[in-house]
Amino acid sequence: MTYITAQSGHSISVMQGCSDMAMAQRERRRLRLETRNKSKSTHRRAKSLLEPSEHHGTSSMPCVTSHMMTKMESPDKQEQSVTERLSGTFFPNDGGRLQDSSSPSHHNCLPATPLDILTSKSQKQSLLSPQTATKTRLRLSRHLWTTFAVVLVALVSPALGNVPPRFLLDGQSEIVLRLREGDQTPVGSVIYRLRGYDPDGDRLQFAIRGQVGSRLLEIRPATDTEADLVLRRPLDRELEDEYSIVLTLTDGRLGEAVVTQSLLILVEDVNDNMPVFLPHEPTLTVREDSQPRVLAVLQATDRDEGPFGQVVYRLEADSSAARDLFSVTTREGRAVLKLDGKLDYERQPFYQLQVLAVDRAATNAHTATAALVVRVEDVADSPPEFVVVPPVTRISEDLAVGAQIMKVLAIDGDRAVNAAIEYAMFGGGAIFSIDADSGAIYVAGPLDRERKIETNGAYILTIGAREAGSNTDHVTTEATVILTDVNDETPTFSSATYTAEVSEAAQRHLPLTFVGSAAPQVYDYDQGTNGTFRLYLEGDGGAFEVTPPEGVNEATLTLRVRDPAGIDFETARELNFTIVAEEVTDINPKSSRATVTVYVRDANDNVPEFAEKRYVVSVPENVRRGTMIAWMQALDPDSGSFGTEGVRYTDLSGDIAEFLRLDTETGQITVLTDDHGLDRETTARHQLTVEARDDNGRGNRNRVPLEVIVTDVNDQTPRCLRPLLRLTVAENTAQLSQPARVEATDDDQPGTPNSELTFRIVAGDPGGNFTIDGSTGQLTLTRPLDFEALFGEGDTRMVNLTVQVADKGQPPLSTLCRAQVVVTDQNDEAPRFDRAVYTKTVSEDAPGGTRVIQVFASDADGSRQNSRVVYRIQHGAQDKFVIDSTTGLITVAQGANLDPDLSRPRAANYKLTVAALDGGLGADQLVDVATVNITIQDVNNKLPSFSDPGLVTIPEDTPLGSVVRRVVATDLDAVPLLRYSIDHSLGEARTEEGTLVRASDYNFTAAFQIHPIEGIVRTARTLDRERVETIRLVLRVEDLAALNARQTATATLTVRLADVNDHNPIFRQPYYIRSVMENSKPGTPIVSVVAEDEDVDRTIQYSLHGPAEIIDLVFLDVETGEIVVGKRIDREQTTWLNFTVKATDSGRPPRTANADVYVQVLDENDNNPQFVDSESVVTLREDAAVGTVVVQVEARDMDSGDYGRLTYRLDRRSSAGKFQINADTGTVTVLAELDREEQPVYTLIIEVWDNYQFGFTAGESRNAFKQIRVELSDVNDQAPVLHLPSTCVTVTEFHDPRDVITLVTADDADDASTPNGRVRFSIAAGNQDGLFTMRAIDANSANLFATRRLVGYYGNYTLTVVAEDGGYPPNTAKGQMSVCIADFNDHAPRFTQPPANISIRIPENASLGSPIITVHAEDADVGINGAVRYRLRPDLLGNHHTFQIHDVTGQIVLRQPLDRERQKVYEIRVEAYDLGVPTALSSDLDLTIFVRDVNDFEPQFLVDTFSVNFTEHLAPGEERRRLVQTVDRDEPDEEELARAPPVCYFIVAGNEEGFFTLDSHKHDIMAIKELDREVTSQYTLVVKATEDCQKIPPEEPFFKPEDDTLLKVIVHVDDINDNQPKFVRRLFTGGVTTEADYGAEVITVQAIDLDAGENAELRYAIKGNVQKTLSEGLETIGDIPFVLDAETGIVTLNFDPQKGMKGYFDFMVSVVDRSGLGDEARVFIYLLREDQRVKFVLRMQPQEAREKIDYLRDYLGNVSASIVNVDEFKVHETSSGAVDRTKTDLYLHFVDRRDHSILDVDRVLALLDQNIETLDPLFKEFNVLSTRAAAATAARVEPARAALSWLLGACCFLLVLLATVLGACLSQRAKYRRQLRAATATAFGSPSATVSRISAVPNTNVHAVEGSNPVWMGAFDNTCYKLDSPDGQPSSSRLYVEGDSLDENALTDSLTLSVQQQQELFAQQQSSRSSARSSVNYNTPDQSHKTTNDLGRYQQNILSQSDRLMPRGKHVETTEL
Repeated sequence: MTYITAQSGHSISVMQGCSDMAMAQRERRRLRLETRNKSKSTHRRAKSLLEPSEHHGTSSMPCVTSHMMTKMESPDKQEQSVTERLSGTFFPNDGGRLQDSSSPSHHNCLPATPLDILTSKSQKQSLLSPQTATKTRLRLSRHLWTTFAVVLVALVSPALGNVPPRFLLDGQSEIVLRLREGDQTPVGSVIYRLRGYDPDGDRLQFAIRGQVGSRLLEIRPATDTEADLVLRRPLDRELEDEYSIVLTLTDGRLGEAVVTQSLLILVEDVNDNMPVFLPHEPTLTVREDSQPRVLAVLQATDRDEGPFGQVVYRLEADSSAARDLFSVTTREGRAVLKLDGKLDYERQPFYQLQVLAVDRAATNAHTATAALVVRVEDVADSPPEFVVVPPVTRISEDLAVGAQIMKVLAIDGDRAVNAAIEYAMFGGGAIFSIDADSGAIYVAGPLDRERKIETNGAYILTIGAREAGSNTDHVTTEATVILTDVNDETPTFSSATYTAEVSEAAQRHLPLTFVGSAAPQVYDYDQGTNGTFRLYLEGDGGAFEVTPPEGVNEATLTLRVRDPAGIDFETARELNFTIVAEEVTDINPKSSRATVTVYVRDANDNVPEFAEKRYVVSVPENVRRGTMIAWMQALDPDSGSFGTEGVRYTDLSGDIAEFLRLDTETGQITVLTDDHGLDRETTARHQLTVEARDDNGRGNRNRVPLEVIVTDVNDQTPRCLRPLLRLTVAENTAQLSQPARVEATDDDQPGTPNSELTFRIVAGDPGGNFTIDGSTGQLTLTRPLDFEALFGEGDTRMVNLTVQVADKGQPPLSTLCRAQVVVTDQNDEAPRFDRAVYTKTVSEDAPGGTRVIQVFASDADGSRQNSRVVYRIQHGAQDKFVIDSTTGLITVAQGANLDPDLSRPRAANYKLTVAALDGGLGADQLVDVATVNITIQDVNNKLPSFSDPGLVTIPEDTPLGSVVRRVVATDLDAVPLLRYSIDHSLGEARTEEGTLVRASDYNFTAAFQIHPIEGIVRTARTLDRERVETIRLVLRVEDLAALNARQTATATLTVRLADVNDHNPIFRQPYYIRSVMENSKPGTPIVSVVAEDEDVDRTIQYSLHGPAEIIDLVFLDVETGEIVVGKRIDREQTTWLNFTVKATDSGRPPRTANADVYVQVLDENDNNPQFVDSESVVTLREDAAVGTVVVQVEARDMDSGDYGRLTYRLDRRSSAGKFQINADTGTVTVLAELDREEQPVYTLIIEVWDNYQFGFTAGESRNAFKQIRVELSDVNDQAPVLHLPSTCVTVTEFHDPRDVITLVTADDADDASTPNGRVRFSIAAGNQDGLFTMRAIDANSANLFATRRLVGYYGNYTLTVVAEDGGYPPNTAKGQMSVCIADFNDHAPRFTQPPANISIRIPENASLGSPIITVHAEDADVGINGAVRYRLRPDLLGNHHTFQIHDVTGQIVLRQPLDRERQKVYEIRVEAYDLGVPTALSSDLDLTIFVRDVNDFEPQFLVDTFSVNFTEHLAPGEERRRLVQTVDRDEPDEEELARAPPVCYFIVAGNEEGFFTLDSHKHDIMAIKELDREVTSQYTLVVKATEDCQKIPPEEPFFKPEDDTLLKVIVHVDDINDNQPKFVRRLFTGGVTTEADYGAEVITVQAIDLDAGENAELRYAIKGNVQKTLSEGLETIGDIPFVLDAETGIVTLNFDPQKGMKGYFDFMVSVVDRSGLGDEARVFIYLLREDQRVKFVLRMQPQEAREKIDYLRDYLGNVSASIVNVDEFKVHETSSGAVDRTKTDLYLHFVDRRDHSILDVDRVLALLDQNIETLDPLFKEFNVLSTRAAAATAARVEPARAALSWLLGACCFLLVLLATVLGACLSQRAKYRRQLRAATATAFGSPSATVSRISAVPNTNVHAVEGSNPVWMGAFDNTCYKLDSPDGQPSSSRLYVEGDSLDENALTDSLTLSVQQQQELFAQQQSSRSSARSSVNYNTPDQSHKTTNDLGRYQQNILSQSDRLMPRGKHVETTEL
């Protein structure tokens, strides 16, 4: 029977040989490769579709009959035939006529070609389209072949019992998908849901045929009949616009045949390509008079299709003017650039345009840009432009007629056409005229500034210019001419006499006060120096001075005190003198005088003086209101109100001043109120200051200190330092266990009866059990306490005492303190069972947790702790039973197996000893015991088991019948009958990519077969790695001899197929054509070639082949295939780079493929033009004519063509429009009239460009520069140009003739180094009085000076200034300037606050910047003359440096620190001055500042640290502690007698959380928040002492020992017992070997109590009995196998361990503190052998290892999922016996967390190996050098030899008995071998979570999860003896015992191992030991240690095998749980 393949129609037999299948596969692969290498065209797809007819013709077409069709009927539509479902498929008859397949003639089946068949109406219509006719017919042919194959399979399959599936296409014959390219259809998206239908309901498998489809698409199964098509690679329409793909469908039961379906993917375009402009001319030149026309046509292309590829154009310009002038239209896909407006070269010489090409996408359209430069060619059409027009020209009014005053210049507006210009003037009358040719303007008539015309000395001239000979209108501009003036006047006083007054106390510079209406002013209205005058006094004797010393035009006078000594009221009460105002001019100065009379006033100059320098008084702290405490008196020697008569007491200041009253007239001080705040305990001394002032309290002041001493009274109640005293005492104790003293204190004055205390008990002790010492407060017991006699409940009783504390003051004060005594109980009653013996029967298959029996005991103790009863099984349980410690319920232990047959020794009865323990601790614990007898009922349950088949790798060309692997299964039953098979339903296979392969695609399970008896797996079919790489076969073994349910086991054999290199690499393109620019940088990408290989190792190396000179220019990445530029490429030397790229795969032997690469080298402009040497400096006369040749330059370019064509350009800015250059010849000529004065030197920058016409705007031209210096020689053709002040120059009449009035400058454009450019200045008019003169400074400037003082010359003067150069003939210029002589400032500021000189007192410790006083003065002037400013006058003593005054506000502040001992008095003078012009007036104020003495030393602590104690958890404020006092090192000053004020304390650090507060006056500290010692046991505060109680000092960052004002306060928080102890672990585990000695330390339990001191004293105890679990040989051990040290928590051995003992101990430990608070924890201690410990060698000392051992334990425990116990630390001992103290030997053992069984050493080492990567950081941190079995190598050799001797003896004994037992042995041999296989077989060998079901729970077996009944299980032998073969796979002769159960004790005596077998195993082990443990033993210097674990494992195997040779009934002992 045959199937039709969907690929080519070949008929392939189902039973055809594997070699035929391989040939067919290779043929299909070859066809796929050929198809892939064809070009992407319709012909290629047509060839692929026509392959069946090309190969076989029509003779091989299947015959389709109606009978065949009916076989494909769907179950849901039985009446619908296949023909109907295929939408009316037609078949041809004999005559070639088409007829329906349902007609009678359709039984005559004839061959048909695919092109003659139509499948649907839609396809018929598609044939009408000429573009798609050919494609449709080709697709129909493929579809028809598919239909034939489906029909044929449908007819054939029923005979085999299977109906083939089909695609569900909703009536369509072909799947056609339209997908958008790029991101529109992202990779990974589902593009189609495939649906199939199978009448049989089989699971369907979809696939893709061919590499093109497989690379493009991926099939992801969705349901049993559906799958998703997922896109794997991005789509690009420009590379491939459609894909034709063949899909396959199978139900897995068609063999090699599949159902196919064609899929057509049409890639739709998206807008992913930008338009690209074709080459065009970048620069256009257009005349500015051009009419609108077409300028250029451009074209751009777009690779997209449809609207995305259609381009429209628009214009973008750099300005709106350009957008108005130009436009772009789209015509036939091209851009037409048109000129629409009128160009203007002068407005803009060029335009930068951008033509945008935009595709027609609706959104996100792409744009390309073409840059165009439109250059405008100039024509003559613009009017002239003025370039030189002086805006303002100043001339003297006496300038002569005909003098030139300025010159204007205009040039032609056309930049490229320069015509001559003629000038004209409009306006100016007959005063000015202009030269029509040169533009020079002259004076035409006489000038007069005082002429009464509108111009006021200023003329605005309108000047016109036009081209010579033109009749066009003039272009006009304006210029201003200003005439300067001269003038004269005389200074005059406003009054002939003045009257003033001054105080005799006036200080220097103090202004005098004028009396009367006469204003002190002087005037002179001349200008300049003529209006400047000076002021001075005559006849004043030097006592006064006048300000300002000079004035201009007018000034306000101010008289000031110059010498205060000359002013004395007692000597002269009136002074007379004269004031003089005199001009400063040297020529005939004028002056005037005025008489001044000054009256002197008297002043107060004494201060009050107190009778005493210091007052001290004493006052009781309970003084009453109205009591007089002091009487102050002060005297003043002045008379009247200035003397004693006017003294008033004005101020009382200090910390208690508010509670006192000062009588202002008598000076008596009395108490103002009863609430005065005097408290000796707070402040014992108070400092006050009293002030007295004369002049009825308004005059001078003085102060005196007053000290008030407060005396003590009894007003403080005693305080308890501990609000609650807590004590603990055990009953029947005669004395308290700790000192107990009630502590209290009294804040009254120490050493007086007010603070002496007494104590007595007033409540809480009715029995008189306690007494207290009346003086010390010491508590003692009068008799032992009885716990039962005390009232209360629980484990403790409380006695609450109340103690009264009283002082001895009058009247006495008292308070109550509390003391609490906790009494603890003692244990004196033992528990009792309700009966002595219990009996019960239980089934052997009872699961863990089954209830057996419940025992009960009770305890008569009264306390809860002592009466608590717990239960323990002392012995006899053998780990089979457990008891609930609380309820006494005995149940079957979890994981225990009660099967007697599997227990050693066999146990059908168990006698349990159960103990009941009360809550006593240690020796106080009492116990009672009872016996429980349990009988076991027997059942049956055993299963077979597999040895792990593992992984095997075979090549894909392995011959048929080759052995793959032999698997072994064992069964512990006596006579098992095992049969092997392959479970085809559970196996799986995956491809190289990990894709799951369905059996329908490739029947991988049929590729192997297994021998049912021997278990040998062989190959049965040819293998193909390309189709499947990994196969997992599920093997099943069944015990046919099972009597009950089926007993089976499964295992997984993994077969991996190794690849064979059988495919050549294939390049994606047969050849590559690219281009690269010459001179490209190394690394510039050229092309990337990519080749692909279908083999597993797709690593491909690329290499270059070709001429060496070509290969040397490029670089190939051998791994990626990217080709880049390697060296510089010169197109002139190499135009093409042609070479070959070879791709070589990494197979053996390697395969190769070649591809040709053609790279064209593109030229670029890479040579710069170079100038030929020519002149660099040229000299030219400035009057050179236009067109004169200046110089000719020449350049050359090595390039050719446009790149070598040169264009010369002259930089327009450097030539300033004066020169031009011929673009072709390089000749430079004069373009415009030159003027050296305008620019003497021109540095012409000449550029030469290549490819200028086409490459300049595109940036593709190269250039060179050359500078030529053109120097113009001078001609005297420029007149000087005066620069005079535009406004009146103002000076005062007091102007000093030596000072400059103003600066006059003139510019002469001629050469300054010649006389032509040097100017002389003179005054031609306006200086009739000779007040002014000109003094030259240099060749171009002069200063205007006054010839004499200007006092009296007030007014304005107009001077005519003449400037004349030194040329021949000379040129001159005139101008006028005005000089205004102004009046002077005449009002000086006057002080109003204070109005007169005063004295001030400040403390010497005043801080820098502190204000002293604010002064204020007023000025009667206005404006700046009335603006007052302040400053300190310098004095000879430098007092002014100590203070600083604000110049605006007048506030005086301290600038330097004061020291009274250095200077007591400072005299400073404050000056208030105005801002008058030209000279400010000022007044002075004298201040006398007295420095008042203060404490030079801050209060100081005598100690740095002070400690206080507070009790935790007390109410805030309940406890107070007083800090130490300070000392004051100040010494009283005799003059001031100032004493320090009260000392205040502040907390400045450490109290950030606000737990404490400090009474700043009483110096008491208290807690304001509840304290918790366990949170913070100690606080460190920093306290600062200061005498400034009003200001809180700033925070200190830390305590400074050198600062004695700081005190470090250590606050200790006293503990109370408020925390119960907690064990550090809830579970403590440890181990002890059977070789340990009696009393050895096993483990340490540790608890932590957060309390401190006695509250943290803990006692440990074992709670209840120690339970022995899974124990053997422990019957002789007493009830207390371990002793727990009550204080240290160390658990020590209380028995001598013996070999043969095994099991583990389980007990509870408790811990309590003194108050009875406690905790409990559980302890497991395991008995283990020496060979169950693992030895770690660490490169660190033991002490260092101990510190970090917990981290090591936790890390190892987490990785290994076990409990890690530390057994021992030792200093490392080398193999030679030497001690290495730098290393540590650490001994550990590992315990399974799940069942508490000790892990075997081999298993531990295997776990370490498996997790070596995870453990690597830990091993590096601890420097782990090696891990091995703990038993020493030397110690292992002797047991091995002993075992060998024992084996030899046993063999001899067996030979003697051989004759008698030979028959029995032969009969049982097969039975025991099957039992062994079943015992060692794994449940299910898959490593996955769903397959692997191995369990390690006690009392279970790995086969239990499979539903079978195991025959036997091992409980105590957890050692897995695996003898590995060198390849790491289990050997067929290997003994593998899986110890997964707790009760694996039964071993058959048939498990023998001969000496020869041992030697063979040893040889195998030696060959593989080098790699078995290399991952752990790294960095070990001793190389002999590398095989430690392997050797140990081998010796353990020998020992274990020898132990198994013991007679039946012996067992291997372990200590595992």
